[in-house]
Amino acid sequence: MFVIIGMIIVLASVFGGYSIHGNLSVLFQPIELLIIGGAAVGGFIIQTPSRMLGAVIKKVLGVFTGRSTSKKEFIDILALLNEIFSKMRKEGLIAIESDIENPAQSPIFSKYPSIIRNKHALSYICDNLKVIISTNVSPHELDDVMEYEIETHHKHSMIPAHSITKVADALPGLGIVAAVLGVVLTMGKISEPPEVLGASIAAALVGTFLGILMCYGFVGPMATNMEHAAEEGMISFQVIKIALVSFVGGAAPQIAVEFARRVIPSDAKPSFNELEEALR
Repeated sequence: MFVIIGMIIVLASVFGGYSIHGNLSVLFQPIELLIIGGAAVGGFIIQTPSRMLGAVIKKVLGVFTGRSTSKKEFIDILALLNEIFSKMRKEGLIAIESDIENPAQSPIFSKYPSIIRNKHALSYICDNLKVIISTNVSPHELDDVMEYEIETHHKHSMIPAHSITKVADALPGLGIVAAVLGVVLTMGKISEPPEVLGASIAAALVGTFLGILMCYGFVGPMATNMEHAAEEGMISFQVIKIALVSFVGGAAPQIAVEFARRVIPSDAKPSFNELEEALR
């Protein structure tokens, strides 16, 4: 919603400001939009591996529908881990085997549908719990392995943002291409009167304008939005890692999740009392 509002503000500011003294019809150049937009899409397809095209498009659409991880979702993660740790402490490590093998059918996991829906976080939790119950892994080794996985996932999640950034960087140049083509057409009208030449040159220059506007007003900010979303998505993984490493290191279940709570950003961090109430 805020992305759409931002786009409306950009359009209203640019075209509204121009319309005070200018003629908006001059800026309506669908052929130049076709040249710039088509070349940008073609370049995007060339630079993006086929296996990543769907993911990038999904992330672009997610800019309009995406949302931040809520306090309730962080509480769910911490409460789930606390239940799992408590069960492991009371009944032994093997007691959670059926839960992590089929979390969708687990009486513990099923209490937290937000985690079931987050496939990456769910896999991260279950895979590392399998390591804990099947090997005598040290806290240091577990920390390293989980951090490597976070780094790999982060690099992969940043690919769509980097791809769209490249498209944004190309738009001013593609705008110049459209403008040059317009100048080429204008040169074919060199014998026409000045008012005809002036209108043709103005139309050609609109290409440069459109390329720059699309780069800095729309596509570039969308790429930045995708970067921020990817960075924020890593927070849940850090929370899970801190809790698991602390528990393996010997911390009590409630202490382990308290350590994990500390790494949640302040705008979504549950208070100590809120977490304690949730764990009850």
